[in-house]
Amino acid sequence: MIVIRAGYELIYDCPLPVDMLMMINVHRSRAADLLTPENIQLYGGATARTYDDRYGNVCTLVHAPAGRLVVAADFTIADSGLPDEVNPYATQHEVVDLPEDVLTFLLGSRYCETDRLSDTAWALFGHIPPGWGRVQAILDFVNRHITFDYQLARSTRSAWEAYQEGVGVCRDYAHLALTFCRCMNIPARYCTGYMGDIGVPLVPPMDFSGWFEAYMGGRWWTCDARHNVPRIGRVLMAVGRDATDVAISNSFGAAILNGFLVISEEVT
Repeated sequence: MIVIRAGYELIYDCPLPVDMLMMINVHRSRAADLLTPENIQLYGGATARTYDDRYGNVCTLVHAPAGRLVVAADFTIADSGLPDEVNPYATQHEVVDLPEDVLTFLLGSRYCETDRLSDTAWALFGHIPPGWGRVQAILDFVNRHITFDYQLARSTRSAWEAYQEGVGVCRDYAHLALTFCRCMNIPARYCTGYMGDIGVPLVPPMDFSGWFEAYMGGRWWTCDARHNVPRIGRVLMAVGRDATDVAISNSFGAAILNGFLVISEEVT
């Protein structure tokens, strides 16, 4: 087991009072691993309340007055210290056999245009037998096809556009790969969370990370098209159909992000 220190400091300037919907908590599935409380600190006179959405994500509704808003947290969490699980023998389900709550992750969504990419997916991966090997082929293709470039990040880029442009950041890798999975009748859901540089060379600055999970063999499996190797120390924050469902913040009014710090490191 290892211990991970995680947290963030987000600084917003709000010209007028504003409400914000934020997903900045660890996912309920990891809550039992918390070693210290994950208390969200609000500075600037803001108030907040939390609720759980249908995916088990903890949502925080913040009301901030005009001025500077600081949202921060700093906590420790236990982790197995093992790389992402891999199972080459995981089988693909027939659609008719999928659980009802999994079926929604076969459908197209805001950033994942299954209708536009279905023919491409079947042309690229239709000859590969169903199962883990097909998902791995998708990961390999997307990892080669997209060039990582922070400078060319765009919040509106969809899976179709990532395929056409061949450039993006972690969310673009995830959107394209999970869309290909859905096109091949493999349920896939978008994930966001912490993933520090544990067991690999340090690559600053730290940021929240995006990946996805594919449903095979009766469970969800972590898949990361950007790195395409098992990683240590992922801490899941939220899951959904795509980045729309798991955005760190949605502001209902003007909230200008002027400071962004993310911590995710092993405690030695």
